Formats: sequence, C-alpha cells, structure tokens
Amino acid sequence: MKIKLIACSIGLFFGTTISAQTMDFEGYNPPSTLVVPEHPITRSKFPFIDIHSHQRRMGQQDLNALAAEMDGINMGLMVNLSGGSGKSIADASANIKANQPKRFIVFANVNFINVGEEGWGERAAAQLERDYNQGARGLKIFKSLGFSVKDIDGNRVAVDDPRLDPIWAKCGELGIPVLIHTADPKQFWAPFDAENERWLELKTHPNRKREDDNPVPWETLIQEQHNVFKKHKNTQFIAAHLGWYGNDLAHLGKLLDEMPNMNVEIGAVIAELGRQPRMANSFLTKYQDRVLFGKDAYNPEEYATYFRVLETNDEYFPYYKKYHAYWKMYGLGLSDEVLKKIYYKNAIRLVPGIDASAFPK
Repeated sequence: MKIKLIACSIGLFFGTTISAQTMDFEGYNPPSTLVVPEHPITRSKFPFIDIHSHQRRMGQQDLNALAAEMDGINMGLMVNLSGGSGKSIADASANIKANQPKRFIVFANVNFINVGEEGWGERAAAQLERDYNQGARGLKIFKSLGFSVKDIDGNRVAVDDPRLDPIWAKCGELGIPVLIHTADPKQFWAPFDAENERWLELKTHPNRKREDDNPVPWETLIQEQHNVFKKHKNTQFIAAHLGWYGNDLAHLGKLLDEMPNMNVEIGAVIAELGRQPRMANSFLTKYQDRVLFGKDAYNPEEYATYFRVLETNDEYFPYYKKYHAYWKMYGLGLSDEVLKKIYYKNAIRLVPGIDASAFPK
C-alpha cells in the first residue's frame, strides 16, 4: 500500500512533466509569447463577393436571415456553388428573386450519370442552358470529375474527356464561368511520413490519402484540367483553391500567363498566402485581375482570418484549423485597389447578373 501511495504522489507531482513528455504533435499548441501590434478585424474593409460557398437548401432556406448574417462580416453577395440542376435551380432562383435578389447567385452542377451514351454531351449542354434560363449564372464542377465519375463502361472519366466538350463550349456561348475543383493538395499523394507537410491532415482524415493508382497521379489530374482550359479558350475558368499551386506562386503565375482564360480563387488556401507575405503580396498585385475571393465552407467566424491576412500587416497570428496549417499567418497589407478587385470587381466581371451598384466604384 505504501509503495502505491508513493507512486501515486510522484505521478501527481510530476503529472505535467509526464503529460508533456508523452504529448503528441496534435496536442502541442502553445500560446505565443510574442508581443507585436495586433489588428484583428471581423468585417472586411470593402463589401466582398464570396465566389465559393455551399448552401444545399437554397430553394427552401430563409435567405433574409442568411443575408442578415452576411451583413455582420460585410459579405455583399454569396455565390452558391451547390445549385444542382433542374427543379433545384428553379426553386433556388425563385427564392432569391422573391427575397434577396441582390445578395445571392446560384451556379448549376452537371449530372455525370450515363457518360458515354450517344448524345450525352449534347443533352448535358442543353440541360445547362435550361438551368441558365432558370437563373443559374455559372457552372461548378466538383472534384468527383477525375476522381470517381465513371462512364457507362465503368471507366474513369478524365477531366479532359472529349465527351464533355459540349458542356465547356456551352458555358462560353452563354458567357458564364466554370468554377472547377480538380484533385487535392499534391501532398496527399506523397508518402505518409515525417516529411509530409500535410501529415496531420492525413492522420486526422485518412480517407484523403491518395496513391498514383487512386485514381491517377496528381500531375495527371492537373494536366487534364489545364488541357480543358487550353482547348476552350472562349470559356472563362476559375480554378478552385488557387489550382493547388498556392505553395508555388511563381509557377502559378506562369500558368496564368500561359492561359489567359484561367482565373483562380483563394478558398481554403489562405494559409498558403499567409505564410509568404512578401511573395503573396507581389503575386496578388501582379495578377490582381485574375484572383477572386472565396472561402468554401461557410463558417462566419472563420472569415476574420482571411480579412486579417489580406488587409493588415500583422505578424505571427494563428490559423483556425491546425490540420490545415500548423504554421502562423502574416498579413499581406494589400492596397485598396487590389483588395477591391479580389473582393468584388473580378467576380462582377466574370459572373453575369451581379448588381454592381451595390459595390464601390
């Protein structure tokens, strides 16, 4: 009994030390002792358009309540990329028109079932045109294209499959952009080891790990996307998540130079920009006409990090998801003109139907 009591006392006395010695990377998150000027902001300097949001019940939800919530962060307009097709587009458009016609835009989606049937591409393009006539003002392509979409023979449908050409051509004809998400961060294909920068995300979300045969190498998917951009020069494309080149802005710049109809948005990759403030400022200033504001997951409290990265010169502040970025953020201190283009001017130029009068000149 005496031995047990002594052991227990030692455990209590050294509890913190033992815990620290056995703590893993996920648990290590010390508050910074750095004392520097801080300028946390909860509202953007200018009203902004979120080009990358998902509202899956827009035909039924209370848009007045959602708009009031958007007012709190100065979101002028939300683009809902999860519009679906057919009746769901019609319902969403009717709800928008009846309640908040200046605050929401909806994008259509393609149903890829039965790719390979004769005339499938033409029918899909015709449905897209009907969705446009019902109020859709863009097309969103999810990452399932290239990953899991199969044709009628069970084969993977590549992003640049020629059977999809009528869809891309129709978008150019209608004058609507395609916001396309292809692949995932390249690190998801890398070995799951101590040198993988996305180790924590893969540990907490193991289903995101990929291999070169699941379904193909990362480079193949990205090249397929770029093949589409190059083939359909009359269609404007917006590559989601900086096209997964937020960690290599010099290369992304070369791609933008090479493909004038390629644009990018910053949804879910603000952490990439926030760790390289000088390079990111230079890039966004040079390509200020090609970058749009996007967030992806609609969580109002998370927008503050985006505003702080884009607008301030703050140093060494945290990101809100450690598994996305274990590093700290730095403000880019963008000029007002660059901010205006990223926040709303580029979206107004690319997406038809936005009331520009709601935004500053």
